[in-house]
Amino acid sequence: MSWGSELWDQFDNLEKHTQWGIDFLERFAKFVKERIEIEQSYAKQIRTLVKKYYPKRSSKDEEPRFTSCLAFFSILNELNDYAGQREVVAEEVGHRVFGELMRYSQDLKADRKTHLQDGRKAQQYLDMCWKHMDNSKKKFERECKEAEKAQQTYERLDNDSNTTKADVDKAKQQLNMRTHLADESKNDYAAQLQNFNGEQHKHFYIVIPQIYKHLQEMDERRTIKLSECYKGFADAERKVVPIVSKCFDGMVHAAKSVDERKDSQIVIETFKSGFDPPGDFPFEDYSQHIYRAVSDGTISTPKPDVVRIDSKNTVGKAKGKLWLFGKKPKWSFKMGPASEDFSHLPPEQRRKRLQQRIDELSREQQKEIDQKDALIKMKDVYEKNPQMGDPVSLQPKLVETMGNIDRLRMEINKNEGWLAEVEGKTVSRGDRRHSSDVNHLVAQGRESPEGSYTEDTNPEIPIQPQAHIHNDFDDEFDDDPLPAIGHCKAIYPFDGQNDGTLAMKEGDVLYIIEEDKGDGWTRARKQSGEEGYVPTSYVQITLEINSKGAVTYI
Repeated sequence: MSWGSELWDQFDNLEKHTQWGIDFLERFAKFVKERIEIEQSYAKQIRTLVKKYYPKRSSKDEEPRFTSCLAFFSILNELNDYAGQREVVAEEVGHRVFGELMRYSQDLKADRKTHLQDGRKAQQYLDMCWKHMDNSKKKFERECKEAEKAQQTYERLDNDSNTTKADVDKAKQQLNMRTHLADESKNDYAAQLQNFNGEQHKHFYIVIPQIYKHLQEMDERRTIKLSECYKGFADAERKVVPIVSKCFDGMVHAAKSVDERKDSQIVIETFKSGFDPPGDFPFEDYSQHIYRAVSDGTISTPKPDVVRIDSKNTVGKAKGKLWLFGKKPKWSFKMGPASEDFSHLPPEQRRKRLQQRIDELSREQQKEIDQKDALIKMKDVYEKNPQMGDPVSLQPKLVETMGNIDRLRMEINKNEGWLAEVEGKTVSRGDRRHSSDVNHLVAQGRESPEGSYTEDTNPEIPIQPQAHIHNDFDDEFDDDPLPAIGHCKAIYPFDGQNDGTLAMKEGDVLYIIEEDKGDGWTRARKQSGEEGYVPTSYVQITLEINSKGAVTYI
């Protein structure tokens, strides 16, 4: 199957077909170029997306810790790697496919031009041979007609008796000349015809088949090149498949690493304050005056206590102040300014921050110790080999390093002391809270037959029972001092820097003039007369509820 034998007369169509082949090649090259641009744009957009959603953290406190966040950031990293693989595909396709197509297109155009020019030259030469043959043929035909005409003239004159001999001889001479010219034209025509037939045979059986063979080979090479580019296009994709698969595997692994229990534990560690929940509301007995009035002047058996709650005064005032899902207790946003020992933070958060600081200081101390050891070794080397350096030059740096070690050791000891204080108080508070939960109501006094108060077992400060007055947390302090309804002992120091709060030291004993209404604050008064609110969880409270006894809770 050859174009030269099958398509010997289709030069124009072959010219159009080869041009279409080059156009198709260039169209595919344009497709590859646009695909490269899409891949590059896609990779750029993915990288921009990853950069947009990747965390911009400026401190360790802002580092993500939740497994769901870490998994998402791992997915972003894998996606960024995936974008890199798309760039690899674009680069590979651009180098192996697009660049090769553009080079081959130029070579193909040059070869096609050469082969078509050879074909046109061969056709022009054959046309020239045909013209020579055609001219000789026409000349031969013309000379034959002239010779035939001269013969007719000669025969007419020769048969005419009136014609002179000279005219007959002249006609004969003309006949001979025309006959001779006709013979020459005949010979030339025969030669030209033979030459044309030879050139035509050569043209259609040798020259044109060879030219068409080159065109056919060129077109087949173009087809093969397209096939190779198609394959290279797929190979560029297949080459990154293992890495892309690893990216997807990494995404799946990140998804499987999400641990909801661990995230819940992190939430606890992050926001746990270390405070105990508010205690139970004490029983408020408003019937003690009735019992006292009945027992005046008589000795009778005390009536049993009747639990009665005034919903308008007690429950109504506490309603709306109960937290977790109601209003926040005011201590949650009345924290003082930040301090070196983190005393402005709740116990649990304070413990965590102190532990973090101790760990950081320990790492810095270890670095300084390693540097000191290195300096000592270098100093020993210098002492043994003075030509290597002066050991005295290392002394200032060694002194500075040892000073840093001492400073860091002092900082660590100081923070460990604060940490031990926090952990010790947390444990003691937990023990006392547990004891209070076991024995919630503890009798602290006795009642005489007349219903009067006679004894308080607390040896610290004798407190006379007073009528309890209910006030909201946001009420202003009254001008007249409120009566004491119990006393408390501070188990934690409280700076009381905010308005309406009362500063106290550990071990201070205060008068209780208003109970905790469920918001975590108790109103107290110092022996000096200064009043304010203190955190309920910072004090151990003893309340005188009625003349029969008292309720103690922490």
